[in-house]
Amino acid sequence: MSSFSNTDTGSKPADPYVAKNLDDPELKTKVADLLNFVDKQKFCMMTTVTPNGLLASRAMALAGKEGNGLDLLFHTNTESGKTDDLANDSDINLAFLSSAGEWASISGQATVETDRAVVKKYYSPGLKAWIGDLGDGTHDGGPEDPRIGVIRVKTVTAQYSVSNKTTVGQFVDFAKGVATGETPAINKLRKLSEAEVQQWRASPQ
Repeated sequence: MSSFSNTDTGSKPADPYVAKNLDDPELKTKVADLLNFVDKQKFCMMTTVTPNGLLASRAMALAGKEGNGLDLLFHTNTESGKTDDLANDSDINLAFLSSAGEWASISGQATVETDRAVVKKYYSPGLKAWIGDLGDGTHDGGPEDPRIGVIRVKTVTAQYSVSNKTTVGQFVDFAKGVATGETPAINKLRKLSEAEVQQWRASPQ
């Protein structure tokens, strides 16, 4: 696999932000903080690969979680373009962002589920506004509407950044960094590896 570099910084870190903010607590803390952030934000950009190999993103709302929290579920219209994308390529990315600049990027494998028990479990009456009632007695936007499915995203890896300081504190540290050139430690930058995700899935909760 190729890599890119444009300079040599010698013994000093080329990316001091990562070096200063990288945080690796116990697995339970990493997962708990990730899921808390995801729940708090709820909305994300879901990126899929189109049949012609391009990337397509759209806003989605989290409907539920399973698999020790690392299966993320979203409602979908089964007749939409994103289900065509997933039928050709199950690779997917979910990007959550807060107004404070905190973020989470989750890479995973997605499936489209049409089992009515799953659909009914996570069904919300508000879906009717998005799906619509076609007036034919079948496609009515209700839990039995065959157009309503669930996209299940099984997390493979994740990385995220959450703040460990108030907005005022971040601003002060940022201002100091501008004045001194010293990169501030204002976030907790964390990664969940594939092995850690598998370990969490297998552990009793």
